[in-house]
This record gives sequence, C-alpha cells and structure tokens, in this order.
Amino acid sequence: MSGDFTIGIHDLSFATTQFVLTHATLAAYNGTPVGKYHAGIGQRSMSVPAADEDVVTMAAAAVAPIVSRHGSDLIRTIVFATETSIDQARAAGIPVHSLLGLPSATRIVELKQACYGATAALQFAIGLVRRDRSQQVLVIASDVSKYDLDTPGEATQGAAAVAMLVSADPALVRIEDPSGVFTADIMDFWRPNYRATALVDGKESVSAYLQAVEGAWKDYAEQGGRRLDEFSAFCYHQPFTKMAYKAHRHLLQYCGSNIDEGEITRVIGQTTAYNTVIGNSYTASMYLGLAALLDNADDLSHQAIGFLSYGSGSVAEFFAGTVVPGYRSHLRRAAHHEVIVRRQEIDYAKYRELHEQSLPVDGGDYRVPRETTGPYRLAALSGHKRIYEPR
Repeated sequence: MSGDFTIGIHDLSFATTQFVLTHATLAAYNGTPVGKYHAGIGQRSMSVPAADEDVVTMAAAAVAPIVSRHGSDLIRTIVFATETSIDQARAAGIPVHSLLGLPSATRIVELKQACYGATAALQFAIGLVRRDRSQQVLVIASDVSKYDLDTPGEATQGAAAVAMLVSADPALVRIEDPSGVFTADIMDFWRPNYRATALVDGKESVSAYLQAVEGAWKDYAEQGGRRLDEFSAFCYHQPFTKMAYKAHRHLLQYCGSNIDEGEITRVIGQTTAYNTVIGNSYTASMYLGLAALLDNADDLSHQAIGFLSYGSGSVAEFFAGTVVPGYRSHLRRAAHHEVIVRRQEIDYAKYRELHEQSLPVDGGDYRVPRETTGPYRLAALSGHKRIYEPR
C-alpha cells in the first residue's frame, strides 16, 4: 500500500453519554407498538446527553484511554469529524486538546459532511502518515443526533464519540487501497445554521443511501477493488441498525448475488451490537459498528472487512480493511461494555426536559448543572465561551 509499510487503525476507543432512554419508554409515551422499534428499525435504546455533556466531553472521554496507552508524542494532527459542531469557526478538537494536555506542536482541523465526515478524516489521516510514517494522527468522530420531538426521526436519536489512532504498522485494521466514492446533490437530510435539530425526508434518505451504495461499489469495483465474496464482514453506516441489513441486501441484488438471510446476518449482525443500544451517532456510527465487530466476533485475523460510509446530502465511500493478527490483545471489550452499562436510565419527562433545554445566548455568566459522572464536563458559559473541566 505504501512502499514497505501498511497504514490503518492502531487503536480505537469510544464513549457515550450519562443517560439512556429505552425505546420501551418512548413507545409507552407515544403509543407506538414497541415492536416497531425493536424489530422494525432494530433499536432498543438511545443515549441522551446530560446537561453538561456535548461533542467535546464525549470526544475527550473517547480519546483519554488512547493517550493513556500510547502517549501523545507522535500525535501531530487531530482531525475532528462532526455534524453537530459547537462553533462556526473554532474546531471542537481544540478544547479536547486542552483537556488532555496534548503537545502544542499539533495541527487541528474539523471536518463536516453529514455522517460521512469521519471516513474523510480517516482517509486524510492515512495520507499524512503515508507522507511521514513516524507520525500518528488522531481521528475523532463525535455527534449528538437530535430531531424534533414527536417526529418519526425521534426514535433514531443517539450520541457517541469514537477516537481512532491512525499509524503505520497498525495493531487493529490495515486500510487498503482503493476506495470507491460517490456524490449526489440530494436534500434527504440537512440542518440549517439556525436550527438545533435536523430535518430529514425519511423515504428520500433511504433511497439516497441505496443509490450511494450502488455508486460507491461501482467505483470501487472499477478501481480494481476486492470481489464481494472476499469479505468476511461489512460495516455500514447505521442511522438505525436495520438500515445496514437493507443496504447489504441492496448491494447483493445490485451485484447479482444470491440473497441468503442467514449469510446476511452472519456478515452484518455483530456490527449492530453497540448501535442498537446507543442509537445513531452520525459520524461515529460506522466506527461503532467496527468496534462491535472486533469486540464480539470470533478471531478475524487476516480477514477482509468492507466499509460503506454514507453521509446524507450525499457523499459515500466504499473501502476495505484487513484485520491484523494479534488484534484481540489490543481491544477494549471491558471498557466498552462499561461505557454502555454505566448509563443511567431516565423516564420520558427527564428526556423531554433535556431535549428542550438550550444554552443561553446572551453572553452572560452561566453555570451548567452538574449531572455527568463522566471524566469531562461542560462547566460554564461566559462571554459566549464554553468552559470545560475534568470532572
């Protein structure tokens, strides 16, 4: 791939929020049969941020274990992918850099293209490491998925951050050339600057996603990529987990392959374990799928994984990765399990209170209520500035 060395994901860690709302609770409130959530879209619960949590606090919590394990001396670039940014000018990676005390000799940038942004960040990181194999790049994907109350999108909300350390000779997954890419101007999902919640055309979004699957795979095949039958598993973007199954069926149909539901479950099922209880985390979603696969599957050493990253609007990319022998000794299964089970279940009234709260915009001094038991929190606002602190 890059002369005599490979590049890819050396470490991966994720974080989510303090609170969780179950779909059973949501269904009891709105009268929807709970099976429509559990079986229909494949979701059982959604992470909900506390008053003092946002994309920065989740990102810092995801990054901290990586820095603790590897140090930060080789990290010269941080690429922060999000579509729920906290500032129109300043990268959210800068307060993360500050909270973790990372070296000043670091470049930091924020990327945006709906749920696809983290894949752009990963590919850009690979380019930087290819240029100088001694450097590592920290890729962060952090988002809070939020839709208006009492709308169809409400059941697909969620929040999480994934941090990935990209390096030469990676311990987890080698990312391969080539990539297949696809773009189309489709307004299936968007959030104007003046809105706190996203707008989505559900049917159009599913159609756009499937069109992007075709386009990205077609380009990947034309670039000389692997055959479909060479892959042992597939990680798809999961706005809801059943979309991964739908996308894979569509790819099989497009390629003229047999549709065997048992085989589809085999190559998709383990990638949905975390998303089904966390909900949609936008840029982090596909990489939560990777974390779930690596943490829960039998030994995948030397096996190829297909990645289909989709971001509404729309941009998609298909690429492949090979799992590195010995990867299991570098996983964070117990820590990831703890991240999920430590969440505090809330009732619908508390969820609605958190959903409807908004931060003051008058520039005054405002202390944020202490709610999270996570390692970092949003402590205050003052002079239009967000002030973060270790908890």
